[in-house]
Amino acid sequence: MDHVFGRSVDNHLKSPLELRGTEKPYDHWVDNKVIDHIDELAGRFIASSSLAILSTTRNDGVLDVTPRGDPAGFVNVIDKNLIAIPDRPGNNRMDTFENIFGNPNVGILFMIPGHRDTLRVSGKGAVVRDIKLGQQLSVNGRPSDLILLVHVERVLCHCPKAFIRGKVWQSQDWPDTSNVPTLAEMLKVHGAMPETVKEIADGCKEDAEENLY
Repeated sequence: MDHVFGRSVDNHLKSPLELRGTEKPYDHWVDNKVIDHIDELAGRFIASSSLAILSTTRNDGVLDVTPRGDPAGFVNVIDKNLIAIPDRPGNNRMDTFENIFGNPNVGILFMIPGHRDTLRVSGKGAVVRDIKLGQQLSVNGRPSDLILLVHVERVLCHCPKAFIRGKVWQSQDWPDTSNVPTLAEMLKVHGAMPETVKEIADGCKEDAEENLY
C-alpha cells in the first residue's frame, strides 16, 4: 500500500519502467508519428482550426492552460518552424505571456469544431509586437497588438477517442447544464467580489458581446 496526496493507493508508479512493465507496447502506427515542423498536412489542419488550447508554465512550476479562439485559420503559419498566434481583448491578466518570460516552453492543442482528430504542437514561445504581422492577424479591422510567436519543435496528430467517449460534438448527447455554476457565480465566490451575481453577470455579458476585438 502506498500513500499519495493523503490517500492510500495500491501502487504509486514512480518510473517509466514501472509504467511500461504493466502496459502493452504501443502500436507501431504511433511509433514514429512525431515530426519537428509544420508540414503540408499539419498546415492544412491549422488552417481549419478555430480553437487552440495553450499550455505554459509559471515561474513556480505550476502549469496554466488557456483557450484561444477566432475564425478558422487564425493562427498564421509563417514557415515550417514558426507560427504566430494573435492576442485579443481579455481580462488583461496576461498569464500566458508572463509565464513565457520565465519559461518559454509552449504546448498547443488545435481543434476543429465537428472534427474528432486533434493536432498537438509544442515549442518555444516569444511575445512580440509587430505592426505588419499584427495587421495580417486582424479581425473586423482590429489588428493584434501583442503576438505570440512559437518556434515549432514537435508536431503530432492525436487520436479521436477522447472526443468519441465524451461525445463532444454530438449535441444530442450534451449534458444538462442548468445546474452548472456560471462565470459570474464563480467570480463572486472565488474572488469575494462585493457586487451581486447579477451585476457581475451583466458585466460579463457586456464584455463578451462588445469587447471581442
